[in-house]
Amino acid sequence: MSTPGSPAPAGESEQAAPAHLRRWTVLGVLMLSLLAVVLDNSILNVAMKTLAQPAPTGIGATQSELEWAINSYTLVFAGFLFTAGLLGDRLGRKKVLLSGLLVFGLGSLLAAFSQSPGELIVYRAVMGLGAAFVMPATLAILMNVFPREEQPRAIGIWAGAVGLGIAAGPITGGVLLDHYWWGSVFLVNAPVVFLALVAILLLVPDSRDPAPGRLDPLGVLLSVAGLVLLVYGIIEGGQLADFTEPKVLATAGGGVLLLLLFLLHERRTTHPALDVRYFRKPAFSAAVAAIGLVFFALMGAMFFSVFYIQSVRGFSPLEAGLLLLPLAAAQMIFAPRAAKAVARFGAKAVCTTGLLLVAAGMFAFTGLDETTPLWVLEVIFFVMGSAMAHVMPPATVSIMQAMPREKAGSGSAVNNTFRQVGGALGVAVLGSLLSTRYRDGIGGALETTPHLPAGARHEAGESIEATLALADRLGPAGRALVAPAKSAFVDAMHTTVLASGAVALLGALVVAVWLPGKPAEEGAREDETGGEEEAERVGTER
Repeated sequence: MSTPGSPAPAGESEQAAPAHLRRWTVLGVLMLSLLAVVLDNSILNVAMKTLAQPAPTGIGATQSELEWAINSYTLVFAGFLFTAGLLGDRLGRKKVLLSGLLVFGLGSLLAAFSQSPGELIVYRAVMGLGAAFVMPATLAILMNVFPREEQPRAIGIWAGAVGLGIAAGPITGGVLLDHYWWGSVFLVNAPVVFLALVAILLLVPDSRDPAPGRLDPLGVLLSVAGLVLLVYGIIEGGQLADFTEPKVLATAGGGVLLLLLFLLHERRTTHPALDVRYFRKPAFSAAVAAIGLVFFALMGAMFFSVFYIQSVRGFSPLEAGLLLLPLAAAQMIFAPRAAKAVARFGAKAVCTTGLLLVAAGMFAFTGLDETTPLWVLEVIFFVMGSAMAHVMPPATVSIMQAMPREKAGSGSAVNNTFRQVGGALGVAVLGSLLSTRYRDGIGGALETTPHLPAGARHEAGESIEATLALADRLGPAGRALVAPAKSAFVDAMHTTVLASGAVALLGALVVAVWLPGKPAEEGAREDETGGEEEAERVGTER
C-alpha cells in the first residue's frame, strides 16, 4: 500500500481496469489521432526550403524564423502537456482528446493562410496547444484499455504510428508542394482531423482518475516562460554568431533561472504539474533522459538534413520526402517488434544499443559531401530509424509502467514533455551551431563579393538559403557564391553532427548506468520453466 503523498506503485491499480473488448480497434483510432499531429511536423521538414523563398513561392522566412516556426509549436506543446495530462485525468481523456483535435485543426487552417512568418509562428503555437491535449490523451487511453502484459506491444504499435507519420509526411508534403501553394501542407490536416473526431466519438471509451489532483497554473507559467526564454536566447545567439552578447546571456540565463524556480516550486507544492518524486525511480529517470536526449539529437539532425538534401544536393521537396523514407520505414518495421527484443535482452541492453547506433548514424554524416552516392545517405537513415525504434518503445514502457494506471495522463505528459523539450533544444542548439559555423565559413566569399552592403552581407550569411537567394538576385555575378555556400554548409553540418552524436552517446551512458537491466527473477523463472519442461519431457520418454 502506498503512503499518502508518495507515488502509488503501478501494480496497485492494474487489477481495477479489465482489458477493453475492442482495445485493438481503439488503438487504431488513437493512431489516427497521433498521425494528425506527427504528419504535420514531418511535412514541415520538407517545406522549410519553400517557406524560406520570397513570396509568392514562400513567405521569405529567415533561418531563425524557421527555427521559431518549429519551436513555437514545440514550446507551447511542451509547456501545456502537464496541464493537459492533469485535465485528462480530471475531466476525462476522451473529452480532452476531442478538444485538442478541434484546436489543432483550427490552428492548421489559420497556418495555411498565414501572410507572414510572424503569423505562421503564432498559428503554429495554436497547433502546439491542440497537440498538447492530443498526445497525452492517446497514450493514457491506451494504458487504460490494455492489460499490463499487452501494454509493451501496444506501445510499440503506437510508436510505429510515429514512423508512419514521418514516412507519409514528407512524401505528402512533396506532392502538395509540387502541385499547390505552400499552405496546402497545413490544409491537409483537416480531413485527417475530421476522420479522427468521428472515430473517437463512435469507438473510444472515456476514462479518468477517480481522485485527480488540482491544477498548477504557477508551475505551467514558470515552465513555459522558462523554456521560451532559454530557447530564444539560444536561437538569438546563433543568429548573432555571438553567445556572449548581453541580450543572449540575459534571456538564456533568465530562462534557466525560471526553470530552476519551476523545479523548486514543484518540489514544495501539494499539487505539482510535474511530480518530481517519480524521478526517484531509476527506471523512470533514465527512460525520461533517454527520450529527451535521443530527440535532441534526432530533431537537430532532421533540421539540417532537409537543407543538405534540397539546398546542397538540389532535390525537390517530393524527392526529399522519398529520400527520408528509410528513416520512417525502419521505425514502422521495428517499433512494434521492440517488445520482443526487450523480453529477450532487457530494456537496458536494447536502449543502450539503440542510442549507440543513433550516435553512429550521426557520426556517419561527417562522411557526406556534395557528391556522396545517395545509397550511403539511405543506409544512414535506415540505421538511425532502426535505432530510434529500439529506444522509444522500451523507454516509453518504462515511464508508463512506473506510474499507476489512473495517473496515465500525467505519465504520458512527462513522456511527451521531455520528448518535445529535447526536440526544441535540439533544433535551437544544433540549429544555432549550424548557423554560427556556416556564417564563419561563408564570410570570406561574401566579403569579396563586390558592391554588397554590410546589411545584405550579414543577412546572406545567416543560412545557405539566404546566400543562394542573394546569388540569384545578383545574376551572373552571384554564381561565384554557389560553390562556397554549399561547401560552407557541408563543413558546418559536419561540426553539428559531431555535437549531435555526442549527445546520443551521453544518452547511451545514462541508460547503461541507470536503466534497470533484465530482472534476475525473470531469468530465474525462465530457467525454472525450462527445467520443468525438460523434466516433463524426460518423464514422458520414460
